[in-house]
Amino acid sequence: MNGFAVEVNNLSVKFEDHIALTDLSMQIPKNSFVAIVGPNGAGKSTFLKVLLGLISPTTGQVKIFGKTPRQVDPNLIGYVPQFKTMDRSFPAVSIELVYTGLSRKWPWRLNQDSKNKACQALDQVGATHLAHRPIGKLSGGELQRVCLARSIVRQPELLMLDEPATGIDTIGEEDMYRMLEAYQKQSGATVMMITHDWHAVTHHANYVLLLNRKQISFGPPEKTLQEDNLRMAYGHIGHKHALRFLVNSNG
Repeated sequence: MNGFAVEVNNLSVKFEDHIALTDLSMQIPKNSFVAIVGPNGAGKSTFLKVLLGLISPTTGQVKIFGKTPRQVDPNLIGYVPQFKTMDRSFPAVSIELVYTGLSRKWPWRLNQDSKNKACQALDQVGATHLAHRPIGKLSGGELQRVCLARSIVRQPELLMLDEPATGIDTIGEEDMYRMLEAYQKQSGATVMMITHDWHAVTHHANYVLLLNRKQISFGPPEKTLQEDNLRMAYGHIGHKHALRFLVNSNG
């Protein structure tokens, strides 16, 4: 097996007359922290869904650990969706939500082995005290911890997150990034994260994928977040953290 977690070659996705993604090609080394950035509607979530095997490419190829998304062992993949996709009125407690990362379904009852694994994952993200709290009574930051626990309960080698900082405060964001980096250090996992948080992009990622339906740039932040690339993606530089990065990187 080679040293790449993800390999993408000439990927395009089209929905009837709508081109969601076109001409993406990259190789993502194992143990990377990748930020995926771009304006709304740029195809970022579509790209993750291709990697998850939920959407098939119109053209091109995608490999995860040398296999297609539908061939790869699902235990190797962890995923944290956007919060807005979750029904928080569902009558469940946190440990049950974490357990679904093991079983792919809601449990009727938890055996001791399942409880131990779910509790271990909660402990990894500092959320053991939330195990029996209803998910509807969790704050944004608490729910983020539980969702992260759910995504790592199988100890995946590729962890994907879709705008994980949405709905949590600045302290919660920093806690989450520390947890992600701690998990990555402990497991050697590759992390891919869709984000609009430029602080996270410039301080935590060692690779950046800049998208606006097409691949504007992929590489280290100092290469990808160049002024020309940002203008191509956004039409202007409207992000103060990105502008600050440019100023700092230019002296």
